[in-house]
Amino acid sequence: MAHITTDTSGVYVIACTPFTDTGAVDTGSIDSMVDFYYEKGADGLTILGMMGEAPKLTQAESIEITRQTLKRSGDKPVIVGVSAPGLAAIGELTKAVMDMGAAGVMVAPPSSLRTDEQIIGYYRNVVETVGTDVPIVLQDFPLVTGVQISSKTLGVIFEAHDNIVMLKHEDWPGLQKITDLREAEAKGRRRVSILCGNAGVFLPEEMQRGADGAMTGFAYPEMMVEVCRLANANRHDDAQDLFDAYLPLMRYEQQPGLGLAIRKYVLAKRGAIASAAQRRPGASLNARAIAEVERLILRQTAKLEALKQTV
Repeated sequence: MAHITTDTSGVYVIACTPFTDTGAVDTGSIDSMVDFYYEKGADGLTILGMMGEAPKLTQAESIEITRQTLKRSGDKPVIVGVSAPGLAAIGELTKAVMDMGAAGVMVAPPSSLRTDEQIIGYYRNVVETVGTDVPIVLQDFPLVTGVQISSKTLGVIFEAHDNIVMLKHEDWPGLQKITDLREAEAKGRRRVSILCGNAGVFLPEEMQRGADGAMTGFAYPEMMVEVCRLANANRHDDAQDLFDAYLPLMRYEQQPGLGLAIRKYVLAKRGAIASAAQRRPGASLNARAIAEVERLILRQTAKLEALKQTV
């Protein structure tokens, strides 16, 4: 399987981890989920991220989920989240998944980092731990990690480590950061791939700012694939029209504490996974919330049908 590079682009869906109602890893749903994502046009997958409930998994479970996902993905690239409190765990899991054929690993900063020097030093230690031959995705998600990484600090890190080939951009507000990075590259700094998260809620603007695609887990990956295609063809109004049909559901999914429950509910409804269950601790939807999600899906379907009539 090919490694990710600084030119990697497209939609790399952040995959959930399917569980049974009893909390066991649902191996059957791993296969159906992988098939679903690729059938909807995903270019690759990212597993064991925050949406994948990685902190709730044992190291052995993480390795087996990676093994099964890689096998089911064939020659499609799979990035594996290896973030952990300690470098030893990062190094151990990285070696295991890269030996199995992963396309790269993703590392988020621990919440203890506060200064630019600490952040720069941390990623230096990560590179020393996993090796300079392993492609790394730097996950910049301050809303969850609490770690603020400036454009300048990112530039220092990128210049120091050639194998940090991708930024998973999830700052909010963060559109200016994309512009800052692309302007620095235009002045001679080496290029990095930028794939964006935050459930895709800013995807049209991110693409116009110079992002290479999306890396997030919205349960309608076909929308993200088509928005990226239209944006790359400079059909930004068409991309926005399509995006707008999905926006109410994306907005609803942004509720703190309920986002993953909503996403898993929709994935189960679409047949990607058998159960919307999360491993404890995890939120669930009550009947009122489910009715609201169902209403949004119906309205989304109607808007898409109306949009087809105008094309």
